[in-house]
Amino acid sequence: MASTSRTRTGRGRGRGSGSSSLPPPPSTLPLIIEEFFIVVYEDPLVKKALPKKFADYLDGQEPAKVYLRAADCGPRLWTVEVLFDGQGRMYLDKGWEKFAIAHGVDFGCYVHFKYEGDDVLTVKVFDGTMCRRYYYSDDEDTDDESDDDVKPCIHPL
Repeated sequence: MASTSRTRTGRGRGRGSGSSSLPPPPSTLPLIIEEFFIVVYEDPLVKKALPKKFADYLDGQEPAKVYLRAADCGPRLWTVEVLFDGQGRMYLDKGWEKFAIAHGVDFGCYVHFKYEGDDVLTVKVFDGTMCRRYYYSDDEDTDDESDDDVKPCIHPL
């Protein structure tokens, strides 16, 4: 029988390679918080606390407001005022209620945020069954500061 030999190629797991291709331990990586979610356990229309790690990530850049964009609801940006409590907590305040109504945020929803920079957060809403809600907008007006009416995105069946 002929002897077969296997040559290992690739990264990381070979022994005696002399250099490690393993990533550095987590404590030496820079803290980058781009995505997070909140679970709506209480009244969905009152101010919402964002994770402390995200507030820490923005340390020194505490915005007075952020702009929420539904991931699949057109270019409209919803202006939401931000509160900081002095103890490292960040809250979505005035403007959150309109966004929540328009996107059907309710008890048991999971709300996923992705920080896009420039104080913009892209938002996806998942209902209590863990299924994402998809929306589209038939609203031509993208300036939410020009009116006080909540123009909801439409949730197709």
